Amino acid sequence: MKIGMLGLGRMGMNMARRLLQGGHQVAAYNRSPAKTEELAKEGGEASFSLQELVGKLDERKIVWLMLPAGPVIDEHLEQLTELLAPGDIIIEGGNSYFKDDIRRAKISAAQGLKYVDAGISGGIWGLEVGYCTMVGGRREDFDYLEPLFSTLAPPEGYMYCGPTGAGHFVKMIHNGIEYGMMQAYGEGFALLEASDYKQIDYGDLSRLWNRGSVIRSWLLELLERAFDDDPDLGELHGYVDDSGEGRWTVMQAIESGVSAPVITGALFRRFESRQPDAFENRVLAALRNQFGGHAVRKKGK
Repeated sequence: MKIGMLGLGRMGMNMARRLLQGGHQVAAYNRSPAKTEELAKEGGEASFSLQELVGKLDERKIVWLMLPAGPVIDEHLEQLTELLAPGDIIIEGGNSYFKDDIRRAKISAAQGLKYVDAGISGGIWGLEVGYCTMVGGRREDFDYLEPLFSTLAPPEGYMYCGPTGAGHFVKMIHNGIEYGMMQAYGEGFALLEASDYKQIDYGDLSRLWNRGSVIRSWLLELLERAFDDDPDLGELHGYVDDSGEGRWTVMQAIESGVSAPVITGALFRRFESRQPDAFENRVLAALRNQFGGHAVRKKGK
């Protein structure tokens, strides 16, 4: 198949490469032309405007957006609706909020365009091992696009999840689970580090736990790599950002009335990691001092 890839960031570039390796044709456009020129050297077709990108595509055009979540997607969709024709397909593959998909699909449908949302997991390793792909939209559009999903994913690594928004909804829940798993690993290794057994090589331990234990996972494989590179992680600051999907998962838990304390706690720990001298902790210290006369540590002393 022939596809237009809009956005050649960390995910988009390697997805385009994997599609090329799988025998598909890829025309690409990126805000910075250097990335587009780089892909052209590997067999892609370089485009330096949306108009040029659309002009390079087949009669039934397919444009895959790999852009940061938020207004930038809406801006490009607005331009695409003026360039594409009824029956053409837009695939939105960024880390978008599923409710935005529902809104965008209605706007696209008013122009006769087909809209598909694709939640993608695989990170920087996707080019080598494939991208787990979760797809929402009309079933007939999924069936038409299946050769693309099959090429991108590892064996059995893609799935039709349901109507518009389902792909990004499932990816959102996936990322919420990821938050909880990462937090559990972090707390476990912190307990080891605070114990009398901290002489254990954490890289070796991660490797051990991935050999048949019930907590084995790809995350633990990645942690093994991290500890092998930096045994005490001393080169890192304990600042943990979030892409937004953990927040949306917690919001959905509240909306659905579902208890999700692990995911919620993991999200809040990320917030706390960005505040080395958090005001709420100073409030706690002041209260303990006021009601119990407990000692406090004052700055500069």
